[in-house]
This record gives sequence, C-alpha cells and structure tokens, in this order.
Amino acid sequence: MILVTGGTGLVGAHLLLHLVENEDSIRAIYRQADAIKKTKSLFQLYQKEHLFTKIDWVLADIIDVPSLPIAFKNIDYVYHCAGLISYDPNDEELLRKINIEGTANIVNFCIDNKIKKLCHVSSIAALGNLAYRHAGFASHENEVTEDTEWNPEAPHSDYAISKYGAEIEVWRGQQEGLDVVIVNPGVIFGSGFCNQGSGLFFSAVKNGFPFYTNGSTAFVGVTDVVKIMIQLMKSNIYGERFTIVAENITFKEIIFSIAENLKVKKPKIEAKPWMTAIGWRLDWFVSTFFGTKRKLSKYSANSLHSSDYISNKKIKNPEVSGLNFEFQSIDSVTKEVTTLQK
Repeated sequence: MILVTGGTGLVGAHLLLHLVENEDSIRAIYRQADAIKKTKSLFQLYQKEHLFTKIDWVLADIIDVPSLPIAFKNIDYVYHCAGLISYDPNDEELLRKINIEGTANIVNFCIDNKIKKLCHVSSIAALGNLAYRHAGFASHENEVTEDTEWNPEAPHSDYAISKYGAEIEVWRGQQEGLDVVIVNPGVIFGSGFCNQGSGLFFSAVKNGFPFYTNGSTAFVGVTDVVKIMIQLMKSNIYGERFTIVAENITFKEIIFSIAENLKVKKPKIEAKPWMTAIGWRLDWFVSTFFGTKRKLSKYSANSLHSSDYISNKKIKNPEVSGLNFEFQSIDSVTKEVTTLQK
C-alpha cells in the first residue's frame, strides 16, 4: 500500500490523480475535511471523479505523532509531499515545525514500520547558491547542481533553511537503513490550485499586476514532477537527489507568457532593485503596524533579481537516473493551466 502526505496540495493532489489510475491501494492523510474538496475538485477538473473513491483518506498530521500510527498501517511506500511554503519571516517557527520536525516524524515512522522506500519532495531552495561568494566558498561553477555546496553563511530564506533541514532528516533516515530518494523541483506550475502557491502567478497576472523583473529561476510542470517521482520510486535507485526543472526562465518571460495565454494586458513596468527594496520595507511597515500577512520579504525582493541557473542534467542522464525523460515545455504548461482555469 502507498501513503501520500500532502495529498491536498498541488503536488500531492496531482500525484494521487496519477497513482489511482495504476495502483489499487492508495492512502492519503488530511488535517481538515474541507481541504479534501480541493483534491476532489482536481479530479473533477480532469473528469476523473470516479477514481477519487479509490483513495483511503485518514485524519492525521505530520506534526502530531499520536495521529500517525494508523496512517502507516500496512504501508509499503511513502511519498512525502506535505510541507509549508512561506517567505514571511513571521512564519520561521512554523516552517521549522512543519518542514523539519514533520519530516523527522515521517522518517521515524518509515523506519519503525520498515517502509521499503521513501520519496521526499524538497525544493531547489534547498540547493547550494552560486550568487554569494567569498574566500573559502568561491566556486568555478556556473550552474547549480545537486552537488553544489550549501553555504551556511550565505543569505537564505527561512523556507530554504527549513527544506535543507528536512533533507538532513531524510539523509539521517538513509543512514538508519531507510531507502530514500529526494526530488528538488523548481517553481511548480499546475492546474487546480490558482489561489495558492505558484498559482498566484496566474491570479496576479489575470488581475492586472503591472510589474515584472528580469531575474530568473527554474520552472517545471507538476505532471512532470509526479511522473518522475513515480518512476524513481519504481526504480532501483535510492540514496540520490535530483533537481526537477524543465527550463530556467526570467520572471518577465513567464509573466508575459501567462498574460498572452490569459489574453490580458502584459505588465509594462520593470521593477528595479531600488523599487523592490522600497516595496519590502513598505510591506514590513504595513505588516508590523496593521497586523497583515507579509507579501514581500527582503529575501523575496532580492530573489526577484537573482539569476542562478539550475541544472537538470542529472535527471536527464539515463545512465544516472535510469530514466529517459523529456520535460514538457513551460509555455505548453502555462497554456494548459490557463485553458483549464478559464
């Protein structure tokens, strides 16, 4: 039997959609009953609602240890997709609680229940960084890979630190005899979750967001992510991590592509570094004095102008990954997402 954590999120929901078509015994955990409706809506979006009943939903929380034993009963394989994505500095403690402690709990239960294999969904945020160099950390590399060294002295978001900490827990599990594989996706685009995570790209452009930047990052379609996860779990590969990215694209290009597919006006204002610097300070002021949720942190503002190139050579090398995988273009992914969301 297969257990999926985070089955009510973008990756977990799409993973369930793919798994139920080929597997008979699937279990997913949930924290709130209303959250399951989002996953059910995704099945309806793809006209596969009849398969939704194949999922065995169990009420549990990765940070609530007493709730987990029933979720692991008769489980052989685990996909750990649950996690918190936030760049709000006020969420530092919660990020560590969910992403690090929660992952440690899953790893411990996998070991105790002799799980055959664990697939952990990490992030490119947990990879090393080439943009920050000084004596002792200088690098001749021009692209970020799975082997790029994590620099603890470099500026990292709380989210990145929590995902890096989560990976340490997974590697600890490997040392204790658990077969593991880690995937580090870029920014994931997919249908069904337009009001959260990367779906906010589409919502913002649709609502006429006027700004763009020329920084860049790596993007990937959610279907590619889950297909690779499933193939890696079925393979003999373990003790490896793979960056899962289709393309490195500037924020300007991705926003313009979304605007074209939505048939709305493209943003006309390039947000310069000095503008985003003012922006995050104003956001801090409003958040501090009015108690609102942070929308732009200092780290997020700076990242909008950075341009580290994330490599996907390892996953595309069949001699290393055991796969012969070709990624869907991000342009076609955005077309698919916008078509389904209209």
